[in-house]
Amino acid sequence: MLSVKEIDKQRKAEFDVSVIKFDEIEKWDKIVKSFSNFDVYYLSDYVKAFKIHGDGEPTLFYYQDQNIKAMNVVMKRDISVDKSFTGKIPPNTYFDIATPYGYGGFLIEGKTTEDSLKNLDDEYSHLCKKEGIICEFVRFHPVLNNVEDLKYIYDISTLGKTITVDLYSRNQIWDNLTSKNRNMIRKAKKSGVEIYWGRDPKLFDQFITLYNATMDKDNAKDFYYFKKDFYDSVLNVLKYNSLIFYGRYEGKIISMSMILYSNEQVHYHLSASDREYQYLAPTNLLLFEAACWGCVNGFKTFHLGGGLGSKEDSLFKFKKVFNKNSNSFFSIGRKVFDKNRYDELVLIRKMKVEFDTQSDFFPLYRSI
Repeated sequence: MLSVKEIDKQRKAEFDVSVIKFDEIEKWDKIVKSFSNFDVYYLSDYVKAFKIHGDGEPTLFYYQDQNIKAMNVVMKRDISVDKSFTGKIPPNTYFDIATPYGYGGFLIEGKTTEDSLKNLDDEYSHLCKKEGIICEFVRFHPVLNNVEDLKYIYDISTLGKTITVDLYSRNQIWDNLTSKNRNMIRKAKKSGVEIYWGRDPKLFDQFITLYNATMDKDNAKDFYYFKKDFYDSVLNVLKYNSLIFYGRYEGKIISMSMILYSNEQVHYHLSASDREYQYLAPTNLLLFEAACWGCVNGFKTFHLGGGLGSKEDSLFKFKKVFNKNSNSFFSIGRKVFDKNRYDELVLIRKMKVEFDTQSDFFPLYRSI
């Protein structure tokens, strides 16, 4: 019988499957940029900010065989750090992984066949289990639509629609707006709202103040608040892939958005506005101008995202007015690598009377 080391050596001869740690930044970005459809969410400069935010340790999985190559960027989280497991499981032993804030999931290039996907699944699962990773939660990329290649590997659910603005021409951007939104944009311009963009540190300071005030009014969860070092990372590290767009009225900034971009794609990332000036529709004009900026600079899509919890709520309806013809969807994926360990962690949580065993939250053992 072959030993574990011999089995791993045999696997390595047929497949190249490896883990790229965050301290290997040059190697990381070289792999990411070797994929024709990579996006900002896969770059080391992006995930660094969310490492600072406390979302886990950025990790890149890379796979290659004679037919395909594949990569996946995740945040690796030590389960023992969760307050529900403090002192109950050993530290630095059991982990779970999740897509960084935003969108991601495996990107695959080459001749994709059922055998290739099976090999990828087998090797990836083997490596994750070896690394002590219990399970994975994926937020697939609505624009890249990478969910289509991964139905064999993950338990997938499509949650709802998102809004993507096509940037082929300024005329197309305008034509895809609803008539009501066109009127709102005209009104903002006529009222004297002006849109600018830049990366001055003072803009980031103003954004933080306006964003936190917006989150306060929305009664947002703590996770959606970011500390100064997070913004410093975006300002200083993600400097080639981010801008602050802002609307000014009578000398005052009344609307701001953090816009991310890379490899023909633009993303509406974080946003804030002064509710006192909402009647001027500054954000409508801001997003229209951001779309036009993307078009002029050669980008192909501007993804606005969807509603809260993927619902067709007021936020979704606001975004929808920017492309009444959008047909992008948001899907999530779940995968358990070690069912025994997963069940053990759920059992630990069941010791608490208030734990909801019927929750749809994944992983269930992290359910609040």
